[in-house]
Amino acid sequence: MRIVICCGCYHGTSEQREMDAFKGRSQTTKGIWMAKCAGIEPCTLVMDLEGTDGRERGEDDTAFEKQSALFALAVSDIVLINMWCHDIGREQAANKPLLKTVFQVMMRLFSPRKTTLMFVIRDKTRTPLENLEPVLREDIQKIWDSVPKPQAHKETPLSEFFNVEVVALSSYEEKEEQFKEQVANLRQRFFHSIAPGGLAGDRRGVVPASGFSFSAQQIWKVIKENKDLDLPAHKVMVATVRCEEIANEKYAGFTANESWCLLEEAVQSGPVAGFGKKLNSILYTSLTEYDAEATYFDEGVRSAKRKQLEEKLLQLVQPAHHAMLGHLRSGTLEKFKEAFDKALNGGEGFSVAARNCTDACMALFDEGYADAVVELANWDSSKVRDKLCRDIDAHVASVRAAKLSELTSSYEAKLNEALSGPVEALLDGANNDTWPSIKKLLQRETESAVSGLSDALSGFDMDEKTKEKMLTSLEDHARGVVEAKAREEAGRALIRMKDRFSTLFSHDSDSMPRVWTGKEDIRAITKTARSASLKLLSVMAAIRLDDNVDNIENTLTSALVDTKNNAAVTDRSITTFDPLASSTWEQVPPAKTLITPVQCKSLWRQFRVETEYTVTQAISAQEANKRNNNWLPPPWAIVALIVLGFNEFMTLLRNPLYLGVIFVGFLIIKALWVQLDISGEFRNGALPGLLSLSTKFLPTVMNLLRKLAEEGQMPATNSSRTNQAVASKSFQNGSSSSNMSSSASSGITASENSTTKGE
Repeated sequence: MRIVICCGCYHGTSEQREMDAFKGRSQTTKGIWMAKCAGIEPCTLVMDLEGTDGRERGEDDTAFEKQSALFALAVSDIVLINMWCHDIGREQAANKPLLKTVFQVMMRLFSPRKTTLMFVIRDKTRTPLENLEPVLREDIQKIWDSVPKPQAHKETPLSEFFNVEVVALSSYEEKEEQFKEQVANLRQRFFHSIAPGGLAGDRRGVVPASGFSFSAQQIWKVIKENKDLDLPAHKVMVATVRCEEIANEKYAGFTANESWCLLEEAVQSGPVAGFGKKLNSILYTSLTEYDAEATYFDEGVRSAKRKQLEEKLLQLVQPAHHAMLGHLRSGTLEKFKEAFDKALNGGEGFSVAARNCTDACMALFDEGYADAVVELANWDSSKVRDKLCRDIDAHVASVRAAKLSELTSSYEAKLNEALSGPVEALLDGANNDTWPSIKKLLQRETESAVSGLSDALSGFDMDEKTKEKMLTSLEDHARGVVEAKAREEAGRALIRMKDRFSTLFSHDSDSMPRVWTGKEDIRAITKTARSASLKLLSVMAAIRLDDNVDNIENTLTSALVDTKNNAAVTDRSITTFDPLASSTWEQVPPAKTLITPVQCKSLWRQFRVETEYTVTQAISAQEANKRNNNWLPPPWAIVALIVLGFNEFMTLLRNPLYLGVIFVGFLIIKALWVQLDISGEFRNGALPGLLSLSTKFLPTVMNLLRKLAEEGQMPATNSSRTNQAVASKSFQNGSSSSNMSSSASSGITASENSTTKGE
């Protein structure tokens, strides 16, 4: 929009009264009138001011004309000043005093804004315009040079503030047609006058049309209050108000924008593809609309308000952007975890997998951030990226610790399995080679485990010091397993000693249960078994994984087993030194001691007490066996029988029939012996045996007689088969206490009876 001011116009509007030549000369314009020029592009407003030389206000009332002149210069791009042709060269008539005042105020209070001063020479005479224009320009230059200038504008030329144009119009009364033609030509100069080369083509400090009303009100208010004028400040003030209003409108429009609302809602629940592109489009749209509406306002104010609008918009969208980065970071971290676990499960080395997955995921994060970047903002993503790096490093460290712990636990479990059972077995069979064997087993299994763990740790890319520490810890664990198992077995030393004594005492060299027949040397067997138990006690008394030599076995043997030494000790005085009266072994550190000497002595005493019964039972069994197997009479009785029964023996030899009767009687007695199980009955004592035999004797005799009668009735030709049937039947139908021996004896007795009858 462009504003043109005409001062002292000769004609009126529809609401103004026109000058009537027949009524005389008078004021045609009162106050300030404004109208839009019809048919002139771009939009042009015209303000019509009172003349500066009207008689209606009088000589003393020049305030309004000064106010209106200042107002015209403050708001207009082109100021038309009407001058009569015959006033050129006059001091007062040519408005020189007013121009001096205006120029002085302009330089003191205004910044250069390139207002076009167009002097319209009215009622041009025959004097050519080429002669009038230099005079007028010279007068204007003299006015400019004579005005006191502030320090800032000492050397500022007139052209920096004003463009001076001079046109001339013929007399309307005398040359009406020429006048109209000249006015039409002047009107043509106002078409596109703000274009380069136009009347106001180089104007500065332009106020947009939307801010003109407010600007004009404020400027007029300041002028009316006679305050110092700072017209550029008013321009800035107008631009500030209008640009702020536009910025607020655009901010409100942005917050209500449907695309932004949907984008903000979506990003709260998860990542949004193309977030940066969508948000940038909405932001640029709002700012572009602001630029379009604020383009005619002061550039500094417009830029400052645009910057503020950008900051407000960025502050509004920053939470959504942070949420997007949060989703991007958490999503990238989850992808890293999945990729890392997959790589480890696929057999890839830990350090290689961590490095490759980290590089891939950071590249993925950078790609996602590039897609979410807000171009207007200079936000630093390093904090989010650093947070992601820390999270990844923490996860790697956690998995690393878990993997190392799992790996160490695995090898420790293998050592437990490889050492516990064999060590227990070796200690159970304690002998001179027990601890050397345990030492070899420990060395072999430890070397195997350390080698395996060392190979497994090569994929973790750790420093040698840490690796060596872990391997040493594994070696210590293996040694600890052996020592713990040895201490556990030492706690069961008494049970082990009794088991070994029982095994050696109750079983022979072929591991068969020993039968105490009376031929065994129980004393020797007991000594051997106790010596073996003492050997086990000496082996379990201390841990011998080092090459140190001790005399534990000799001490225990001399103090507990050697009877001569025991007797000697008994004979000594009470002050004699006891080698087991101590809590430590010689040449054995306390940490390696499993059973102290005092404890060994106590265990041995308890062991002897608990095994004494077993020895006593063996001796009793041996004596009972001897008694059961001794059926012959004493030798003196045998000699007496031979001497005293010689005559009876000779009688039997002279009469063989007696031998047959005696033989038959022997068979019958043998059969009864077997059937009644006399030896078995008397094992529980004489009285119980007699009572049992008394109840079984008569039924057994009747059974034998019945079988003999049945055998006598069968034919002699079937005697052999009859003998077998009778024997079988006798076995099946015998009493509950009969056995195979009794059945055979019955069969033999029946056969002998049949043979006697046959004869």
